[in-house]
Amino acid sequence: MKRIVCFGDSNVYGYDPRSWLGDRYPEDVRWTGRLKTAGWTIQNEGFNGQEIPTSQWEQDHWCQRLLRFGAPDWALVMLGGNDLLCHPQFTAEDVARRMEALLRLFLHVTAGESTRFLLVSPPPMIPGTWTGERRLLRESVRLAPNYQQVAKTLGIEFADAGQWEVDLAFDGVHFLPAGHASFAGNLLAYLENQDQS
Repeated sequence: MKRIVCFGDSNVYGYDPRSWLGDRYPEDVRWTGRLKTAGWTIQNEGFNGQEIPTSQWEQDHWCQRLLRFGAPDWALVMLGGNDLLCHPQFTAEDVARRMEALLRLFLHVTAGESTRFLLVSPPPMIPGTWTGERRLLRESVRLAPNYQQVAKTLGIEFADAGQWEVDLAFDGVHFLPAGHASFAGNLLAYLENQDQS
């Protein structure tokens, strides 16, 4: 049985945008739950509102969270949307620099282990109640090529979820149930293809 640890924000946590209290979709709706149904052991490290950690304490904490699972087959990281939402001055390049710093730490603490890292660029935001600024839409589209360059620089795997036809909710950010299904199907196909290559 393959093991994967998934680091991310509300779209990894499985937040239900219809909820007022931060509730999440049922497990069989969430993409992580769908991977579990497909035979994967999942450790979900997604949290609502999570940005890419930048302080020394946060980064050390994240490394400890990764290491406590031993050496999973895969470590998936999908973050960056909240960095753009919460910092109006940020560009995709700013977010990519944050991501590169985190991934370099992950690679350092897992040196010599067999864990493979997958950087996933989140689906670009669409016009919605949370995304009224052109900047957000523009920079969220620009995350993918910047993340792809980070992955190339670090020698890790990259996937662009913007190519996976993930349906987003009225807020322009969060996955709808159909979006979770599409994300899971495409991710499973990607992972299976990587395992065969």
